[in-house]
Amino acid sequence: MRTFSRYGTALLAAVMAGGLALSGCAGSTDSDSSAAGSDEGPITVACGAMEDLCQAWTDKFTEQTGIKATYVRLSSGETVARLASAKDNPEFDVWHGGPVDGYGEAVNQGLIEAYTSPEAAKIPDEYKDPDGNWTGVYIGALGFCSNQTQLDKLGVDVPDSWDDLLDPALKGQVSVAHPSTSGTAFTTLWTQVTRLGGEDAGMEYMAQLHNNVLQYSKSGTAPGQIAGRGEAAVGLVFSHDCVKYQEEGMTDLVVSFPEEGTGYEVGGVALVAGSSHKAAAQAYIDFAISAEGQNVGQTVGSYQVLTNPDADTSDKMANLDDINLIDYDFAAAAAAKPDLTARFDEEIAAEPKE
Repeated sequence: MRTFSRYGTALLAAVMAGGLALSGCAGSTDSDSSAAGSDEGPITVACGAMEDLCQAWTDKFTEQTGIKATYVRLSSGETVARLASAKDNPEFDVWHGGPVDGYGEAVNQGLIEAYTSPEAAKIPDEYKDPDGNWTGVYIGALGFCSNQTQLDKLGVDVPDSWDDLLDPALKGQVSVAHPSTSGTAFTTLWTQVTRLGGEDAGMEYMAQLHNNVLQYSKSGTAPGQIAGRGEAAVGLVFSHDCVKYQEEGMTDLVVSFPEEGTGYEVGGVALVAGSSHKAAAQAYIDFAISAEGQNVGQTVGSYQVLTNPDADTSDKMANLDDINLIDYDFAAAAAAKPDLTARFDEEIAAEPKE
């Protein structure tokens, strides 16, 4: 016999209600949801977290509800591109994980449908979209993931400033992802725009950094692995990714943060517009926002700071009070992203290194 948690129970109630919107049991939506309760799945999740966390999230949801959930691991840029290419016949039902700058870009293209989960009431306002387009499920601070052995060989201290990354001794020793494909890398780019006072100044910094970049990876988590293997001295990642690699045996890695200020991500979850399994997708979102859903991360060594106040904490999570975080405007970042990443492609990535 299938056992339903409160998420599955909410879904079952919607189905029995003959296709009514899930008001009162699985949240509300701002669009016509006449078919919302007609389907129990299966659902497919576009997942922006690490592979093992994507697997753990979907497995736990299926265990709790009996609804089959599968995932495809994609970076933020890839997700927006895939959603746009299949807008008239969506291949995904939910987007889960990855910085909400990308979600904002998807909202601007009509790729996300607003859904306000009852679980979202517990989430602080600064971690959710006021129109219900996305809800934040974790926070990650952008930092430096350095290989101490490699730094020692180069005679370079652990970096604690953005300017430290411009040291000629680090030529070819900094690994960062490409902001067109990676939400992490776009956070890096927008951090420079914000802290330096404008797009031109931010691009100038990235142009200087270009000379020290080993390669621009597709995935935002890859630079931490590259540093962990000793292929570069410094990787630019969210700090929880570096902690995960430390836990997995890359013991040369050390985490540091730029003293003049750094950016951060709010990792989101959202309903894909036009999902043909809307009731099941909404049940998944309820689960993802809940403390139980957010706690799944720690079971696979992912120590993001969680947004649900009832979720578990760990001393392996970053202490945001100890980090100088910039005033990161997610809406402005989302609006600027298409043009800014195009500029990066043309003005920086395509240029030879000195």
